[in-house]
Formats: sequence, C-alpha cells, structure tokens
Amino acid sequence: MTTAEKVAYLKGLTEGLGIDPEQKEGKILTTILDILEDLAIDQEDLAADIAELDEGLDAVSDDLEDVETVLFGDEEEDDEDDIEDWDGETAFYECQCPACGETVTFDEDVLAKGSIQCPACGETLEFELGEDAEKE
Repeated sequence: MTTAEKVAYLKGLTEGLGIDPEQKEGKILTTILDILEDLAIDQEDLAADIAELDEGLDAVSDDLEDVETVLFGDEEEDDEDDIEDWDGETAFYECQCPACGETVTFDEDVLAKGSIQCPACGETLEFELGEDAEKE
C-alpha cells in the first residue's frame, strides 16, 4: 500500500466515523490529513523524478564509457599485453618529480638517455649515472 493509499484510507476512516470537520478536533484532523495527502503526492512526484534522473544518468554513463573506449582504447587488453611482452629482465626505476611530486616510472633505456619529462607537469628530470652503475 502506497503512502497516498494510506492517507486516502485515513480520510475514509474519519468520514466513516462521522468526525465533523466544523468542530475543533475535526478541523485539526482534516487539516492534518490534507497535509499528509499533499506530502504523499509530493513523494510520488519525487520518486518519478528520481527514476527519470536515474535513467538519464545511466545513459550518460554509457555514453561516457563509449567516449573513454574511443579515447583510451580497451585498457584491459593493454594490461594483458604488457604482462605477456615483459621478459622479466628489464629493470624499472622510480623517482619523484621535484616540481609536482608525481612518481615517475622509467626503464633502463630512459636511464641511459639521462633525462625524461614528467608526464604530469612536463618538468625535465635529469639522471646521472655514478661510476658503479657505468661499470656494470
């Protein structure tokens, strides 16, 4: 039973009990029932609006997923390819960008070049190999 149906039942009960809407108690009771009826109608309207918004949000979410697929491709496939291509011998290094604090990951080839640009802020990060690293 919905709230509107319950309020209608209460209105019927007050009429069936013969409560006079012109007396003090009857005025209060009918006013309360009118307010409850208005609230029940508002509640139904809000529930319909929420359902409509939910449908719209689902449509936007689906559209955004399509846009992400076009822009970034299927990331799940990319992750699997990275694992299959990795030979287990490549060393990876990390450093923190002094400009923005982003953690930057790079491999031996980038280390040998001596510098890399931070993907977050574009700052050039330079590396110097010590004597021990150059002997290896």
